[in-house]
Amino acid sequence: MHNNLFNNTNIEVISKYENSSVTVCPKQLIPMNKYGLFADTNETARVDSRFIAQAFDKHHDDVLRDLKNLLKPMNGLSNDFIQCNFTFTFYIDSQGQKLPCYQLTRDGFIMLIMRYTGAKANHSKELYIQHFNEMEEQIKVLRSARIEFPMLTEQIQLIHENPKSYHYSNECNLINRIVLGISAKKFREKNGLKKGTSIRPYLSSDQLKQVDTLQKIDIGLMVGIPSYQERKQKLEWYYAKIYGIKD
Repeated sequence: MHNNLFNNTNIEVISKYENSSVTVCPKQLIPMNKYGLFADTNETARVDSRFIAQAFDKHHDDVLRDLKNLLKPMNGLSNDFIQCNFTFTFYIDSQGQKLPCYQLTRDGFIMLIMRYTGAKANHSKELYIQHFNEMEEQIKVLRSARIEFPMLTEQIQLIHENPKSYHYSNECNLINRIVLGISAKKFREKNGLKKGTSIRPYLSSDQLKQVDTLQKIDIGLMVGIPSYQERKQKLEWYYAKIYGIKD
């Protein structure tokens, strides 16, 4: 391998590029993971070209060269396809240098790796298709949890005549503590997140699914069981029963 990229996923990206035919770096809805995949704010999974180089045992300069050639007009890709699937941007390396990279969607990734052949390359293709599937599932679950949250808010307003801010935080942390074992505040402290940052994008797919499931159940329980402690007991029982986790 040419670079130890898997241990350097926290990168600073500079969103400025003079070539108008290629979009600049999107912000991240789900932070970049150890495989270089993340979700942009349009809920699209993308992968960083440096991690493609790592996975296919290539120098990053060679991958950039392949991308440059692929995106030439003579190779037939439309501007719309390029705009949607190939994002040119920069990152800052450990020496403070500003260096180029690309961020590719699944379609962009597949278009690039079609030229990489051999057993090892095929194995890497399979792994990254799986990683894209996992990221897209995480996006799907996060979207579902976000859709359900307004319903949770409505139920809180229904069972409390004059709901206070702690009613909302208590309800969210009820679910957080069951799934994560800690409150959102503690999770932020543990993971170096700023105050007020949503913790949902930083959860694993399994954690998101569990949060989403308990949130839906809690919404259903609220009207019939307004008592916080009673609902807490039922949610803890359900979580332990379904996920095989003892209190």
